[in-house]
Formats: sequence, C-alpha cells, structure tokens
Amino acid sequence: MNTVATSSVSEAPALLRNLRQGWLLRRALALLLPAVMSLLVLGVLVAYWPGLRWPAGAGILLLFGWLVWQLFRLFQTDLPAVTRHLDRRFLELEDSAGLLLQPSSELNLLAGFQQQRVADRLQALRTTTEGPLLPVGFRRPALLAAALGLVAAGLWWYRPAATSAIPVAAPALQLHFDEAPAAPAQPAPARVVSTQIKITPPAYTRRAAYAAAQPSFQCPQDSRVRWEVRVSRAADAPPVLELGTRRVPMQAATGRPTVFFAELPVPASVLYRIRFAGRPSDDYAIEVQPDQAPVLRVVRPKAYTLVEFGRPPQVAVEVAARDDYGLTRARLVATVAQGQGEAVKFKEVVSDLSAALKGQPTQATLRHQLRLPNLGLTYGDEVYFYVQAWDNHQHMTRTDTYLVQWEDTTVQESTLDVSMGVKSAPAYFRSQRQIIIDTEKLLAEQPRLSAATLLERSNAIGFDQKILRMRYGKFLGEEAEGNIGATAHAPTAEPEEELGLGSVVAEDHTPQEKPAAATTEEHHDQDGHDHGHAPANPNATASEARTAELMEPYMHRHDDSETADFLEPAVKAKLQAVLSQMWDAELRLRTGRPKEALPYEYRALRLLKQVQQQTRAYVKKAGFTPPPMPEATTRLTGDLAGAEAPRRQQQAAIPPSYPTVRAALRVLGQLRLGQPAGAGTAAALDQAGSELARAALQQPGRYLVALRALRETSAAVRAGRPLPTAALPLAERGLTDLLPLAAPTPQRTAGTTRLARRYFQELGQ
Repeated sequence: MNTVATSSVSEAPALLRNLRQGWLLRRALALLLPAVMSLLVLGVLVAYWPGLRWPAGAGILLLFGWLVWQLFRLFQTDLPAVTRHLDRRFLELEDSAGLLLQPSSELNLLAGFQQQRVADRLQALRTTTEGPLLPVGFRRPALLAAALGLVAAGLWWYRPAATSAIPVAAPALQLHFDEAPAAPAQPAPARVVSTQIKITPPAYTRRAAYAAAQPSFQCPQDSRVRWEVRVSRAADAPPVLELGTRRVPMQAATGRPTVFFAELPVPASVLYRIRFAGRPSDDYAIEVQPDQAPVLRVVRPKAYTLVEFGRPPQVAVEVAARDDYGLTRARLVATVAQGQGEAVKFKEVVSDLSAALKGQPTQATLRHQLRLPNLGLTYGDEVYFYVQAWDNHQHMTRTDTYLVQWEDTTVQESTLDVSMGVKSAPAYFRSQRQIIIDTEKLLAEQPRLSAATLLERSNAIGFDQKILRMRYGKFLGEEAEGNIGATAHAPTAEPEEELGLGSVVAEDHTPQEKPAAATTEEHHDQDGHDHGHAPANPNATASEARTAELMEPYMHRHDDSETADFLEPAVKAKLQAVLSQMWDAELRLRTGRPKEALPYEYRALRLLKQVQQQTRAYVKKAGFTPPPMPEATTRLTGDLAGAEAPRRQQQAAIPPSYPTVRAALRVLGQLRLGQPAGAGTAAALDQAGSELARAALQQPGRYLVALRALRETSAAVRAGRPLPTAALPLAERGLTDLLPLAAPTPQRTAGTTRLARRYFQELGQ
C-alpha cells in the first residue's frame, strides 16, 4: 500500500505539468478565436475600404500588440497558480494541492500523510471526471468570433469596387503643341512625346479605374486624375500642368528621368493644358459628371386617399427609386393627426424601407403597407407621409407629402358645403354606428363569455336598438309602446328636446319661447308623441273646462297641424326600410344572436346615411349681376373712357453685348480679307478667348474647337507667321454663337398687288 501511495506522489508533479499545459492551450485558443476574427475584420477594411485604410491599419497594429502581451502573460502562469485553481475547483483537495510540489522528505509526518491523500484524490479525480480538470468556457469567445465573422462577411459583401486597379496599358495620347522654328545650328528643342491620363473614380461610384481615350474626357465628380508625360529629353524646368487657374509643376518618376507625372482631384469641370519648354499645348476639357440625387416616383397611392367605412384600414405604398451609382437606405415618415379643432395631436412614425436596397442597387421598388390601426388611427383621423432615400454619396431626396384619411361616418361633408349647402348632422345619426361598434365588440369577446353573459349583453344592445327605433318611429306617426296600460295622472313637464331631434334636418328646428301657462301644451312623459294639445275653449263653462281637463290624458288627436311632418315620400319610404331593418336587428339581439343581427345593423346605417344626404337643403350661390347698360345715352357718342385696353409693362434685362467678342469678330473679318494685323490684334483675340473659354467650360463640345482655332490664330499673329486659313472660319463661327440673337425687325411683305396697296390707302384716310 505504501508503494502505491509513493508512486502516486511521485507522479503528481508530472500530472500537474500536463494539466498546466492543456489548460494554457485552451485559454490561448479562447483568446485567439475573437482576436483572429477581429484581425480579419480590420483586414477587410484595409483591403476593400480605402477611406478607412489608415485607421484600420493602426487598429491591426494595436490589436496585434495586445494579443502578444496577453499571450506572454498567459504563458507566465506557473504550477502554484495551477494548484490554486485546482483547490478552488475541487473541495476534495482540501486546499492542499500545493503540497504536491514539495519533496516528501522535507515534510513532517502529518504533512506527508496529507500529501499522499491529495495525490490519491487527484488521481481519482482524473479518472472519474469527464473532460479536463481545468476547463475553459468557449461559448462566449465562439459567439463573439461568429459575430465578428458576420461583420467581416458583411463588409466584404458591401465592399466598394476596386478603384486601385489602374490599367497597365494606357493609350498614349498626343497633345498638340505650337511648334517653334528651330535654328539650323541648334539641336531640336525638348518636346512632349506622349501623354497618358489615368482616372480613378471615387469610392462611392463603385467603378474601376480607367484610362482616358482622348485628351478631352469625362469623369465622375471628385475623381483623381493622373497625368504621365514622357518628354524627348530633360529641360531646364519640368512640365507644368495648368489646370484652370492652378499651376502644378510635375514630378519626375522614380527611375525614369524622362517621365513626369501629376495627380490631382477634379471637383468641377475645367480646362487644362500642359506647358513644357516655354510652349503650351492646346486647351482640353475635363467634363465632370456630378453625382445626381436619387429620383423617387410614388406609384401608389394617389395624392389623396380616402379609406371608406367598411373597407380594410390599410393602404399599400409603392415607390420606384433609382440613382446613378447606388441607393443605400430609405425610410417612410408618417405624421399621424388625431382629434379635431384645437385638440388635434400629432405623432411621427418612421418606418425603415432599406430591406429592398441590399447591395446598393441603382433601381429598386420600395413597398410598404400602411396599417392605420397600428399607427393609432381611428375613424376621422388622418396620416400624412412621405418617402426619403439616400444614395451612397449621402445625397437625399424626398417625395411630396401624401394624405390618407380614414372616413368618419359621423360627419359627411362635401366641397359644396362651404358655399351652397346647409350642413345637417343631427346627433342621432351617431347612434346606429355605436350599436354596430358594440355588436362587433361583443362578437370579438364572444369566445371568452358565458352563455348567460352573452345573452345579457346582447339584450342590452337590443334595448338600445329599440330606443333608436322608437325615436325614428316618431317621424312616421307610429304609436309609442310606453303608454300602453298607463293610468291617468297629472301631466308633467317634458324635458326639452335636443336641437335637431324634432326634424330630419337639424336647422329646421327653431326653438320658441314657452308661455307662462304652458301646462295645456305639454305632453305626458310616457305618451311617446310630440303632438301638441288643443287649447281650451274660452267660451266653455267652468264644469266643461274641468271635464275637458280630466279627459285630456286619455285624448289623442292626430289633426294637430303642429304634429304634421313634411317629409318627402322617398324619405319616408327609406325611413320605413330603416325601421324594418332595426326590427330585424332587435329581434336577433334580444334572442342572443348578435352575429345574425350585424348585417341588418349595417343596412340600417347605410339607409340612414342616404336619408341624411336627401334631407340637405341647398341655396343657389348668388353672384354679381351688372346693371344694364344705357345704350341710348352711350351708343355712338365716341366716349372711350374706361374702354382702353390694359397695358402691361415689364423691365426686361438687356442681354450682354460682348464688346470684346464683337471687336474680335471685326479683327477676324479684316484678317480674312487679307489686311495686315495691327498692334492690338493679338490682344483683342486673347480677350475674346477668355469669353470663349468660359463658354467652353459649360459646353466643351460646342466651343472647344473654336477656342483652339482662336488661340492658334493669336499665336500666329504674335509670332508673325502666316495665318492658318482653316482656323479663321472656326474661330469666327464660335464667336458668333456667343452673341445673343438680334431682335427681329419689321419687313415689308413681298408681292403686294396694286389693288391691295390702294385698299390700305383708303383705310388710312
């Protein structure tokens, strides 16, 4: 037994070293997983995102240094640290795992026994424990590494096009220079042999770099243009690039003494030329194509959309979007207006529409469903919305504002109400709609209600339907149900009726002042009628008057003119149909069948809205009617006061006269006739060339050739060389196009006959 125990104690240090090695490797792996994925993310930024290349490179250096430092600290962990971790993890070791690192000969008897005990328990833990004794959690590092991997994949997917790949074989362009005559005894002057122009579009265009095929070229805005000029031999000064008003000396290429280059961003259209050995080249144009803002076109809905009652409360929005280089994101901004009058509340809801813009497409269709209840709308509320879109250069465009209104059945308005109609909206036109709302609410809650509760609530709605039916029955002379079996009692005052309840048209009701003795005009509160009572007979005796007063509660007169209605037959017929539908709805509500009653309620509401529209009163709109003209006093008098035609005056800006252009045209005309050039001929041509250069910036294809011809002519005049006969018409044509059109002058009509001239002479007498 002692031999076995001694063996386990001797093997304990080797076991601890193996535990340490495996534990450190697992910790290093858990540290390397997210670190490597972070380096991958930064590497993608360096490789495919030129704008973030320097910050990403600095991040790579910092992350690499931090990783080396953490690994260095990790592998400095010694065996005592391993034993402390074992003591914290396993209570069986009794905080004595450190004894395994001490020699047995240096321990006392009790410590030796404890060392053997701990060694045995460590061997037992090694055989019984599943997995390593010192595990390392890989869940969090794995999740972090997966997230970083998705970020790297997304950056690679949305990477801009590679703009650094410049074609190697760029075409050699020949720029035209004014040739200076060389003396016979001197060698040929240095000259430009060829020129190469390489264009690197900005990152937002996602276009590869390319080489210009002509000296005059087009490029996107903010492109970097590189000119490489190869000269015949070295000169005193390098070539100079004249880009607009800038003068940029070119730099010599490394290892190639006869090649010079200059690289500049071009934000706007400009003319350029290259000057070398004192001789400038012709002017060439760079036409910059600015990035256009996105274009949005709303396909549907219309500018105004009314969601009618009974229709699904949702509106489909479809917008066609396009851009010249790519769309990045879009959103729909909806402003909800709730309430009426001064109690209107506004709320803004933003919906993201960028799901259809993955990959930055140049054309896309944005779709969204405006669900009015989800926005918090109810009947009568409105929502205003517009769509915004951004391109990959952060240019933003928004559409016009569109209106969606949810129809409110309590108010019916039209454009004629402002000037021609009389608005009629009695309060009782809201009751049938409320019954429908209560019925629909009961149907929605029906699965959760017991049979008794359902019957009780349905019966309550049926009672409301009965009250509403009785109110409409008064218009048709129906008998009330409340006075059946009533006994005689003293008449009591009836509460004053709301405005609009005495007529289908609310404005027809005019309240009148009640006399002091109004007891004979009042109704019983249970008779259900608004009929007035006949006044007492003034010639009757006291006993007859008393008998009539006692009989009054039992009398019901239908011949009172105050109770007669004046509704049209069509309106009465529709009211009869309304009462029929209400009867059917009430029957089913009272018997606990709200689902069967709902169609009858809807038909009753629809008929009520038709009755409301038919009872509108319209007044003809009155306009201005001028008084009749007294022809007898004004005819043939020759008085033209007030009969003059209106005169309109407008201050029109005088177009520029271009005096320098006109002077240059005169000089060119003299040169074409063979007259010798004067002292100020070249200066006049140069001044006109400035005007022509400004026009060439806007329209290089129209004026650039004329500008070259004009400068060629000016250079020939200054040098005293023969004039280029082919350049004179080109320069003259370009300068003529700069002048504004002359005002048309009246001309005599050709072919007028003698009879026609005699006729006009007679008219003029």
